[in-house]
Amino acid sequence: MQSKQEDTNPIETLTKEFMAQTEKMLKGYKILSEVEEIDVATAEKTIVWQEDKVRLFRYESDVKKKVKTPVLISYALVNRFDMMDLQPDRSFIRKLLEEGVDVYLIDWGYPTRTDRYLTMDDYINGYIDSCVDFVSKETGHKKINLMGICQGGTFSAIYTSLHKEKIKNLITLVAPFDFNTEDGLLFKWSRDIDVDKIVDANDGLVPGEFLNMGFDMLKPISKVKKFVNILDVMEDKDKLMNFLRMEQWVADSPDQAGECYRQFIKDLYQQNKLIKGELNIGGHTVNLKNIDVPVLTIFATHDHLVPPSATQPFHDYISSKDKTLYEFPGGHIGVFVGSRSQRELGPKVAQWLADHE
Repeated sequence: MQSKQEDTNPIETLTKEFMAQTEKMLKGYKILSEVEEIDVATAEKTIVWQEDKVRLFRYESDVKKKVKTPVLISYALVNRFDMMDLQPDRSFIRKLLEEGVDVYLIDWGYPTRTDRYLTMDDYINGYIDSCVDFVSKETGHKKINLMGICQGGTFSAIYTSLHKEKIKNLITLVAPFDFNTEDGLLFKWSRDIDVDKIVDANDGLVPGEFLNMGFDMLKPISKVKKFVNILDVMEDKDKLMNFLRMEQWVADSPDQAGECYRQFIKDLYQQNKLIKGELNIGGHTVNLKNIDVPVLTIFATHDHLVPPSATQPFHDYISSKDKTLYEFPGGHIGVFVGSRSQRELGPKVAQWLADHE
């Protein structure tokens, strides 16, 4: 009769686990060797306008338009808009198109050293304003819908305050407005960084890799877990491609125009000028009370980059009588790629727009 110890021989158990993991790795390696391209952001679109490195896309769709007024999306300068169209079954943009929304999107491109002197004024009163004017002229709408994502939401709110006569409805997703919060580690760090040294040491162009390192340090254990758990997805091609698409998006981080980055950190993260009514853009003071158009503000309950406390106060400072705060259960990225986003958030945004036609 065998003893219990013999039944659970640790060497035998370890050997079996090692062989199982090795088999997974070999299968994963075979799948990886067959991958020729990591396809992201594949929804059909056309470049309809371009200035410098900035391009404006219009997405193609055969679905009958339920929302006649076009939507212009302004993504953050950090990372790429690909997150909103990561793959066909995890695409916030495709969901909007399916719901009958006419979608335009600003692609900020990849700044180089020649762009290091671009300021917030250049991005907001320059590029965003030019895109708004183009969409308005092309579609025949005097006012259009503006949707801003993360930093792009902050920019969109500033733009609406300065040019409300051009905006019909404003939507922001996971965007920071009140930077005087203790909930986000990023906000605490940013108050004490010497942004001048960062910009000047890099000759006016802040490397995307530098920013990515900072984001990784916010939740270092999560990054470790991600790569530890990769063996669990390597033998499943669909899951592995999901992982690779996400990693490609994370790695594809554009450099930042130094002057814009310097102003964003100093005026907002460090001095909270937007909420205080002290922010100056292009010689004009930004007053959030000027925003009296309908507003939909979406925040994520478990967002570690832009906590709810950085978003929610926005409604206290605008004068709009038609304003909706929408709480989404999830994190900063889950807002766009999670299954709940496909089921719930995309249709919710489309319906809100339809209700405000």
